[in-house]
Amino acid sequence: MKTDLELALECAINIYHQYAMKCPIDDYLSKTEFSKLLKETAEPFLYNTVPPNTSIDDYISKLFARADHNHDGRLKFTEFLTTLNLVVIDAHNRSHLCHSSHDQHPDASHGQDHSHGPCK
Repeated sequence: MKTDLELALECAINIYHQYAMKCPIDDYLSKTEFSKLLKETAEPFLYNTVPPNTSIDDYISKLFARADHNHDGRLKFTEFLTTLNLVVIDAHNRSHLCHSSHDQHPDASHGQDHSHGPCK
């Protein structure tokens, strides 16, 4: 039986391929494909991680620019992983901002009762 993490990793690979293998079939994500992927598969997550006073489109553009290391206007899989990494780190950090008033001990945020859900 696969673990939750295994399933999540396989899901990330499969979603990448669903969008990268569209037009053209090249195993890269254009900026348009990347934007569509995030908006169609992670929009609620994006709304919880987008920086204040930033639109979703601007946030996606910034993520794309930061991940496109070779500046070719498309993301290969490793660059896509960089983007996922940035978004997940941002979400994790924001979850701590939301819970910081409740955490008295520096390590308290990683206890069993800790939640990384969206801020309210």
